[in-house]
Amino acid sequence: MAISAASKKHKEPVKYGFNWQGRDKSGNTSKGHIEAENIAAAKTLLRRQGINPHRIAKERQSAFSSKNKPIKTADIAYFIRQLATMTKAGVPLLQGLEIVGNGVEKLKLKNMIKEIRSEVNSGNTFASALAHHPEHFDMLVCSLVNAGEQSGSLENMLDRIATYKEKMESLKKKIKKAMTYPIAVLVVGVIVSAILLVKVVPQFESIFTGFGADLPAFTQMVVGMSEFAQEYWFFGLIGAVAAIFAFKKAIQHSERFSNFVDRAVLRIPVFGPILHKAAIARFSRTLATTFAAGVPLVEALDSAATSSGNIVYETAIRQIKNGVSTGQSLQNAVVMTGVFPVMASQMIAIGEESGALDHMLDKVATFYEEDVDNAVDNLSSLLEPMIMVILGVLVGGLVIAMYLPIFQLGQVVG
Repeated sequence: MAISAASKKHKEPVKYGFNWQGRDKSGNTSKGHIEAENIAAAKTLLRRQGINPHRIAKERQSAFSSKNKPIKTADIAYFIRQLATMTKAGVPLLQGLEIVGNGVEKLKLKNMIKEIRSEVNSGNTFASALAHHPEHFDMLVCSLVNAGEQSGSLENMLDRIATYKEKMESLKKKIKKAMTYPIAVLVVGVIVSAILLVKVVPQFESIFTGFGADLPAFTQMVVGMSEFAQEYWFFGLIGAVAAIFAFKKAIQHSERFSNFVDRAVLRIPVFGPILHKAAIARFSRTLATTFAAGVPLVEALDSAATSSGNIVYETAIRQIKNGVSTGQSLQNAVVMTGVFPVMASQMIAIGEESGALDHMLDKVATFYEEDVDNAVDNLSSLLEPMIMVILGVLVGGLVIAMYLPIFQLGQVVG
């Protein structure tokens, strides 16, 4: 207790940025920026520098400023990679944390690193310091760091965690790319079509009224769509925003709905197989990393289930864990789920027989990560002409509908 009390006295507080204006010893007006725990501490620091401050204000960050952006998974991966590089080069952990913290731009990430360094400086373990930020460091990372500290090989463990995080982040970006590209293009097509219906078609409609003849059926249909869009475009926009908001909230707060979506996306043609392969890659990569770090297989399966990213595979991995706990081999437990492909189960069997399970799982993960990468590239090549056709039908159809009466009028005059 005496040690912990003494260590708390040396705990470094989090500092914030302050902009100040004042006069120096010569009476000249000056201004600048200073970092301190609070305004009172900032005033004390300035007076020590011979400055009499007149105004001190905490630095405000714009919501769009890169410094004020939230901490992302990619930032955590970058932080761990930098720290792994530092420790492998022989830099002490506290000094490495200070160097990395001073080098980041995001204010929230900088403050988090300062808090972690303060905890370690107070005598706590690095793993326990990370555990105070569960939203950024899950149990898997904390347990691996703890294993590295206990075994005296923290630098190697950080390198392994950094590689794991980078692989998982790369996989997530590939999935995001596969889903985002076609959706973004189609949304642009819908927006362009809506603008044509609301702004352009009414101009043609005023011209058509002077023709004194019946419009083609296709043109009448488009004019009707335009009148409907002009009348109800606001309600349509509100409805679309409300639907997206409700969908996100339902996924966050309804486990049943979230599970339904997870199962449904795996059945989507073209996209479903990519998501299947991504889930297998996550399972293999997580299990390979944790098992190689000396984590017992049952605990490693817990981490793999949490990071699977889909309820179908999470349920299957929980089933594998139960099978292994009752004495089944990992390969048999995997086959019993009926979810994993034959290649994965055979590679696991070879790994179990040869005593190199982590190595084989790493090969499975690499294979499926590359398979996802190729599938995403092929998908992009396949979707580009299809999207062009859809956009051509949407926009080109509206243009043709507007020019049909003009063409007919030209034939009549001719």
